[in-house]
Amino acid sequence: MSFKFVKYIKSDNKAKNESQSLKTIFQQASKSSDFHQFSPFKERDTIIISYYKSLVDTKIINYLLIPNIQEHFEKIKEPSDIKNLIPFDEVLVTSDPIEVEKKLTKGYVIIHFKGSETQEILTINIQDDNLGYRTNNETENEFSVIGPKVGFVESIAVNIHLLRKRMADTKLVFEEIKIGSLSKSEIVIAYLDGITNPQYIETVRQRLNDINFDVVFDSSQLEQIISDNSNTPFPIFLSTERIDRVVYAMISGQVAILSNGSPYIVTGPSTLLDFFVSPEDYYLSWILGSFFRIIRIFSVLFSMFSTAIYVAILTFHYEVIPNDLLEPLISSRAHVPFPPVIEAIFLEITIELLREAGARLPTKIGQTLGIVGGIVIGQASVQAALTSNILLIIVSLSALASFTTPIYKMSNAIRLLRFPFILAAATLGGFGIIIVFALLLSHLLKLKSLGNPYMVPLFPFRVKDFKDSFIRSSYQLTTNRSKFLRPLLPSRYTPSQDKDDKNDDWS
Repeated sequence: MSFKFVKYIKSDNKAKNESQSLKTIFQQASKSSDFHQFSPFKERDTIIISYYKSLVDTKIINYLLIPNIQEHFEKIKEPSDIKNLIPFDEVLVTSDPIEVEKKLTKGYVIIHFKGSETQEILTINIQDDNLGYRTNNETENEFSVIGPKVGFVESIAVNIHLLRKRMADTKLVFEEIKIGSLSKSEIVIAYLDGITNPQYIETVRQRLNDINFDVVFDSSQLEQIISDNSNTPFPIFLSTERIDRVVYAMISGQVAILSNGSPYIVTGPSTLLDFFVSPEDYYLSWILGSFFRIIRIFSVLFSMFSTAIYVAILTFHYEVIPNDLLEPLISSRAHVPFPPVIEAIFLEITIELLREAGARLPTKIGQTLGIVGGIVIGQASVQAALTSNILLIIVSLSALASFTTPIYKMSNAIRLLRFPFILAAATLGGFGIIIVFALLLSHLLKLKSLGNPYMVPLFPFRVKDFKDSFIRSSYQLTTNRSKFLRPLLPSRYTPSQDKDDKNDDWS
């Protein structure tokens, strides 16, 4: 079925190419109020200038383009003559109407001769790349106390500029691809030539070229379309708005995907442990960075299993409760009419409602709602005997633990996984938790990112790649890139001479 659909699209485009003409293009464009077409000479309208006012910088047209054409009008016999007289670098002379239509909708100015037999058309790039985009590019969703605060914006030209400023090397390569039958979205593949494995570059290039989509709104759509497995709650590619994270991924041998209109950059191939790494780990000492990274990993495990273990113990495994905890548990649940699974799901859904409402409301109102709503609902639930004090503490800690994940998409996956564990614990107790965990582990072992195993360095087991996984080792030990990425240049840098040896030279 898909083959017939693609074939139909191609034949339709072919028919469009044959029937398209410059006249029909301008007739269609003139239906829009922002389309402008005029001649710079009132008495002689041989030269016609056409453009969309909403896409171009009209000051350049009025103060640079038109005066140059009027000054050298006697020398202009055909559109190619204008190319040699105007001070613009991106000027193209073409006779293809389809190319003219593409350029017109991308912010180019079209110049043609009225009644010309040569049908040569001049396209000039005068688009305003920053028009309508925000200038504030702080990393709001991936904030760090230490380190740079500069992030990406919705303009792909600005994002390329930011990456080029950070990595001043000719090895940094940007490849442009057009995607979207209606949007003609500009997609850029970024990588370091001579470092990134060509297999990853070719895989990304092929998957992007195979996309048949109408409008690409955000890089998150590309992430789902080119994913190795879309039937998973886990993000296969790492999506970030931080420049330093993208730079680190590229110097490690990964590929970055930029999408025009999106402030998030997609990098891959990614592993599960990449989503628990914060750029702040590298700005602190390796001891502190490793400690906080381990805290995040244990927080995720606590967030997934804590509520489910509570439900399993109170439903099936009373014998594991210490004697000192029996009295507080009994008094806490003495007046609760619901089984543990009902009160657990009630509190979990309440937390999710508060979290979603706080995220959708304005910042100040959302913060107030989260704090006040959590206190009021929690206290009222305990007083109304709808839930126990102990479970309220566990669910609250579980929600806080899920926030320690640096990447928002991985945090969402962890939030979702708590519910299957709770239901399994209520049905089969501890054995149900083990079954769900085994299914989850087998699912993770089968996942791949650009053909690379998702659980590296745990599976396949890579001892040398543990230097920057669960812990962040000293810079003296992380001189080589991760081997599972198969970089063409294994070494990142050469560590300096030992400081003790330098001090000895001064003695």
